[in-house]
Parts: sequence; C-alpha cells; structure tokens
Amino acid sequence: MEYYSNQISQLIEAFSSLPGIGTKSAQRLAFHVINMPKEQVDLLAKTIVDARNHVQYCAQCCTLTDRELCPICKNPDRDQSTIMVVETPRDLAAYEKTGKYEGVYHVLHGAISPMLGVGPGDIRLKELMERLQGDVSEVIIATNSSLEGETTAMYLSKLIKPAGIKVSRIASGVPVGGDLEYIDEVTLLRALEGRTEL
Repeated sequence: MEYYSNQISQLIEAFSSLPGIGTKSAQRLAFHVINMPKEQVDLLAKTIVDARNHVQYCAQCCTLTDRELCPICKNPDRDQSTIMVVETPRDLAAYEKTGKYEGVYHVLHGAISPMLGVGPGDIRLKELMERLQGDVSEVIIATNSSLEGETTAMYLSKLIKPAGIKVSRIASGVPVGGDLEYIDEVTLLRALEGRTEL
C-alpha cells in the first residue's frame, strides 16, 4: 500500500540508496527537504551537482579534490619523502585531525579483498609505485586493522621493501576491525607514534 505520492516516494527512495541511510532516516530527510525554503533546496541541489562535476582525484596522492593537486600535496612545508598510505579520503582526514603528521599521503580507495573480488589492480597501487620512483625514504602503511587492511599491508610491504625504502605499519592502538574514520585523535596519534617496521 502506498502512503506517499510518487514524487515523495522517489525522494525517499533516492535518500535510502545512500550508505547508512535506512527507510526511516530517508523519510525524515525527504520531509525535511520538502519543508526547506526553495532557495535552500536549490543551493543544496546545485552544491551536490557541482561537487559531482568538479571533484576529481589529486594528481599526486589520489585523494578527492577540486584542483589538480590537493592542499596537502601543494603545501611546501609537508615532508614529501614520507608517504602514509590510507584506504579512503576519510582516513586521511582522521589523521589530519591529529595535527601531528607532517608527511604526505597516498589514498588507495579500497583494500585488497580476494573474497570480494578486489585485487591489487582495483586500487591505486600503480600510482603509489610511480611515486616511489622519486625521493621517498619511508612508507607508513595505515590501512584498517581488518583482514583486508592487513592483507593490503603485507602485499604493500612485499612490493616496496625490495626498492630499499623503509616500510612501517601503524601500531596496534587502532582496534582490530575498527575503521580509522571513527577512531579518536589520541588513539590515532598513539598508533602513528608506535608504528613498527614491517
């Protein structure tokens, strides 16, 4: 039995297709948008369309940006010889919140997961290997402490070590199975400071 008109149902369905948004949350969002002033709705829609049309991968670290290089890669004060490898841009943001890491990043946009059919060619490994041709002294692997994150870390270690570059892994301050974006800054900082060489 349908409770809402076609337009409202479509809006609820559109919101519920977003990750982490269930039916009830989608309904709340839909009714909130419907009750917003038209100018705010237009601005929201324009912002979404503009972001989708203009956000791209940073030419150096592969994070998301609306410029050729992200602000971190462009910053001359960052240590370009130390690269922290993370799974997602959200993980990068989590480490930036600590305010203590002074190197640069490389975002893989995923992790190796044979069970899900995600192999090394499906994440941004080629771009990382190209970056390692430059003056890089250390690669810090900061993938999640999940099975996929650990698999990716071991694969990266075996790939990078023969090049004579120091490879380290963040310490176990991050709980097993935890996602970096949900972990507090103190725990992330301890994990970074207690990293070990692989």
